[in-house]
Formats: sequence, C-alpha cells, structure tokens
Amino acid sequence: MAPSHLSVREMREDEKPLVLEMLKAGVKDTENRVALHALTRPPALLLLAAASSGLRFILASFALALLLPVFLAVVAMKLGLRARWGSLPPPGSLGGPWVAVRGSGDVCGVLALAPGSNAGDGARVTRLSVSRWHRRRGVGRRLLAFAESRARAWAGSMGETRARLVVPVAVAAWGVAGMLEGCGYQAEGSWGCMGYPLVREFGKDL
Repeated sequence: MAPSHLSVREMREDEKPLVLEMLKAGVKDTENRVALHALTRPPALLLLAAASSGLRFILASFALALLLPVFLAVVAMKLGLRARWGSLPPPGSLGGPWVAVRGSGDVCGVLALAPGSNAGDGARVTRLSVSRWHRRRGVGRRLLAFAESRARAWAGSMGETRARLVVPVAVAAWGVAGMLEGCGYQAEGSWGCMGYPLVREFGKDL
C-alpha cells in the first residue's frame, strides 16, 4: 500500500472501540520483550533472587517461591505499559487523537500528540500504533509526517522560535527506532528503572 492511498483525520467517536483495540494490540506486541529486557538486567535478577530466598521461608514450595516474584514483576510491568500506552488520552491543544485511514474508511493507525512539559520542548507523540495487518506499508511514516506538520503549526501558533517533535519508543521496539533514525531523529535520552533504560526518546528539530 502506497502512502498516497492514506489520509489522516481526527478520530470519530464511533471509531473509539476499534482504536482502543489497536492500541492494546500494539502494547501486547512489545510488553513481553520489554519485560524480558528489564528482568534480565543484573539488579533485577538480584532483587528477584532475594525475594525468592525470602519467600522460601514462608512458602512450602520451592518452585512457587521462585516463580511468584517473577510473575508479579511481569504483571506489574505489563499493567504499567498498558495504562501508559494502551488507552486513549483526552484531546489536547494539538488536537486529535488522529487516525490513518485507507481508502474509504479502513482505520489502520492512530496518533496522539501533546505539548512538551516545559516551554521550548516542542510537541510529543503520546500514542503511535499501526494495525498489525498494515505494518511495513508506509502507515507509520505517514502518521509521523502528519505529526511533524502538526508540531510545526502548533509551534507557529504559540510563537515558538523553533518546532520540535519528540517520540518515545520502548527499548524493544527496534523497528520503530530504525524508522525514526531513517527519518532524521536522534536518540536523546531514556528513562527506566534501576539505571537501565526501558523507553528511549528520539527528537528532531523541524
């Protein structure tokens, strides 16, 4: 599917259930890889081992004492990711949420934007997901280009001297990171747990 066959518009209310399912599916695609990445870092392994050792004095089962901390850590991480990226944010000053539509109305991607935390930070992508049936067909790049145009227009309306867009990416989402680097974005920072990154941030001056 060529990008020219796509249009981007604001989400309609009747499309909200479909868009929510798309966001949740997008989170499911990465949450297991993020959890594996996080729980195999040395500090996490040390904490899990300590928790398992403590539980062995309480639980009669060695296997349960070993698996319970891992299970609880994975569940907590998945719930956190779903709460952050698996729901729709309210409309903000940049408008949206926005959907990519193929042809006569096949919704195949979703985008949401928000202003940065501080003046001069530019705009941030808060949601970006493409239906698994439409990936590698230019939908992500089309949504990114639309996000850049919205960020430029918003910066101009706010009297900002420069336009800027920041895109957070889960550390395991190598395909998205590669697309951003191919579009001129640079990795600028990250946030995570115990000194290990779980989400990288890519930025670009527009």
